[in-house]
Amino acid sequence: MPHPFKLSRIARRKWLSGLGWTLAAASFVLVAAPLLDILYTVIHKGMSALSLTLFTKVTNGISGGLLNAITGTLVLVFGALVFAAPVGILAGIYLSEFGRGRFGRVVRFLDDVLAGVPSIVLGYFSYVTLVIGMGWQFSVLAGSLTLAIMVVPYVARFTEISFLQVPNSLREAGYALGFRELTVITRVALPLALPGIMTGVLFAIAISLGETAPLIYTAGWSNFLWNGKLIHEPIGYLTYVIWSFINQPYRSAHALAFAAAFLVILMVLLINVGLSVMLRRARPMRPGQR
Repeated sequence: MPHPFKLSRIARRKWLSGLGWTLAAASFVLVAAPLLDILYTVIHKGMSALSLTLFTKVTNGISGGLLNAITGTLVLVFGALVFAAPVGILAGIYLSEFGRGRFGRVVRFLDDVLAGVPSIVLGYFSYVTLVIGMGWQFSVLAGSLTLAIMVVPYVARFTEISFLQVPNSLREAGYALGFRELTVITRVALPLALPGIMTGVLFAIAISLGETAPLIYTAGWSNFLWNGKLIHEPIGYLTYVIWSFINQPYRSAHALAFAAAFLVILMVLLINVGLSVMLRRARPMRPGQR
């Protein structure tokens, strides 16, 4: 017959385990319930506001469509990647392959600091330096550069981690075959690190899609389609519609705001699915797996 003390200890452990699971479930509900409520509201009201006009007409005051905002968002995100992807990837390669000295530690520290700077601070900095100081005014170039500065640290860190995960034995095999260091980096390490690098680029796109504060200071807002000018011309984007139109006391403005929010969530969701696929393919396979 088990000792009474042993029985009480088992009962106490079961009680503590049940309490822990209860608290974990309650915490999950506290986090998930508001998120699900937001998603339901945005998807329900956003889908009901979708129409062909939304994708074929520009915004007219607080009505019309979102063609200018959709086009502007894509232009700004693409422009940010043009600047951020090469700089971030090259910085990540440097930190992983050559950044073991003092200068590398300084660059890594500055990368972490830049990643922690609030986006509105970057927006105000770009407003002072680019919009006012250089005289670009509200423009595509000012907005894209600001987004690029904001996402470069993430691309660099993803690239560095991806290169560090490449086994050194493969590099040594390349050196044994007589490859130069640049050839080992580009022909041996880069193909293996590419899924992780693409994950960082997709993550940067997702961040750029959801930003509002830095673009208010740099890109402004326009009801017209982008005319191809990089400076001295503001541009529309979806997050401005969400931020501004939801405060208007008109049903048409609310419809545009929810439609814009739905489109942003849809884009971010597709990117997250892409991230999951990238990470699954980049994950090393265990013996016996196919």
